[in-house]
Amino acid sequence: MKCPFCSSESTRVLDSRPTEDNTSIRRRRECEDCGGRFTTYERYERLPFFVIKKDGRRERFSREKVMNGLLRACEKRPISLERLSSIVDSIEDEVTRSGRHEVLSQEIGEMIMAKLKLLDRVAYVRFASVYKEFRDIDHFVDIIKELKND
Repeated sequence: MKCPFCSSESTRVLDSRPTEDNTSIRRRRECEDCGGRFTTYERYERLPFFVIKKDGRRERFSREKVMNGLLRACEKRPISLERLSSIVDSIEDEVTRSGRHEVLSQEIGEMIMAKLKLLDRVAYVRFASVYKEFRDIDHFVDIIKELKND
């Protein structure tokens, strides 16, 4: 494993433990050359699946894109990176278990919203505002009313 700080290939594992949902192994590493510490995750390799975008394009599912959307929605919220990673894992697992090799981007957006709604309502509203492309304040009011009624 290359060090992200100095690119040395001389690193060692300090600690290994399973993640909360037991779908991956978290490894704390240290570079033997520069002393930098970093974390890696080991998970089984999944078969790739494709996302069908609104305009009909197909692109390979990207954990990074989903994680970036979650990070933006959860900015300055008390939510750990491990918890966000487990959300991405659960979405990948759900699609994989379905046996489908293609999924609509809207379906992935709905899965994310369902998980955020249970996790953090502020993050849910933030994500919904981008995902549902709110045009005015009335859309926000509708989402807030929906949350109050739950």
